[in-house]
Amino acid sequence: MNTPNLLPESPSSPQSDEKHHRPIRSFVLRQGRLSPGQARAVDALSPEFALPFLVDTKLNAVQIFGNAAPTIIEIGFGMGNTTADIASATPDKNFIGIEVHTPGVGSLLKMIAVRQLTNLRIIQHDAVEVLRDMVADDSLAGFHIFFPDPWPKKRHHKRRLIQQEFVGLLVKKLKQGGVIHLATDWQQYAEHMLHVLQAEPALRNTAADYAPRPDYRTESNFERKGLAKGHGVWDLVFTKC
Repeated sequence: MNTPNLLPESPSSPQSDEKHHRPIRSFVLRQGRLSPGQARAVDALSPEFALPFLVDTKLNAVQIFGNAAPTIIEIGFGMGNTTADIASATPDKNFIGIEVHTPGVGSLLKMIAVRQLTNLRIIQHDAVEVLRDMVADDSLAGFHIFFPDPWPKKRHHKRRLIQQEFVGLLVKKLKQGGVIHLATDWQQYAEHMLHVLQAEPALRNTAADYAPRPDYRTESNFERKGLAKGHGVWDLVFTKC
């Protein structure tokens, strides 16, 4: 199904003045090199596989995918390798990846075309605004958020995506039984994530604390290199009661 082209202007980064209220953002913009192949993919494939950000226009899976299969949103898919792997291995579910960085968007668009993934679409916009304005309450089967920026310095912890207010927004958009799956390779952030998720009364942990990596979340090259060096990776899988 063809959809309008999605090439929005990039929002500005949060201001450095910590005295001002900092709205929740799902990203911090960093400059990245857009390869010729990625640029061609954005130009050629966005009309078919990218969804525009439209205020007060709710996403409709039947209109987008032509079916009413469970829909999962991934926030911050990076270069999209894991996203494409999951969509390819799970054709009975629909996936919407949200990412602001154009090189990653171009990379995943190329994979969608090469793998002929009919169950995957992209939105290039801030995820918080997408969830707030485009996603109906009690409508999603799950969220994937893999390796978000850990903001390791204590003075930057307030910039972390996984905070109580944001988790409350995720829960609001999930159907009963819907899943929030988080992963990080930063132990202190894993502990923070666990604390935040456990504090949400509408969520239930599927494990005693951290979950084994589900088979559908394939390991990235970066993750494998880290594990070979003895670095840890923590998965958290919670369901909406």
